[in-house]
Amino acid sequence: MQRFCLALDLVDDPEMIKEYEHHHAKGSAWPEVTQHDIDAGISNIEIFRTGNRMFMILETDDAFTFEKKALFDATNPKIAEWEQLMWKFQLPLPWAKDGEKWVLMKRIFKS
Repeated sequence: MQRFCLALDLVDDPEMIKEYEHHHAKGSAWPEVTQHDIDAGISNIEIFRTGNRMFMILETDDAFTFEKKALFDATNPKIAEWEQLMWKFQLPLPWAKDGEKWVLMKRIFKS
């Protein structure tokens, strides 16, 4: 198993944040998207929020890579539709590359 931590900002508007959280509430995420993640080798996703900053933990199988996931995503129009919807709420971090949403975080401490 691999674990990745990523960060992203949301549009700093309470109503938009509430709507974003609604899309991610238990039972509200699109089943085609959650199944696609499982098929891509992601076994668990957790997202946390403070203010408008998001923190995501991905747990994946050992074969998972972000490059393979991007190629897999590109073959699925439902994923493109979901990502387009999510961009309404999301803001790239100031240091994100062009077109990059979630930014991989570097672990700096482990006990």
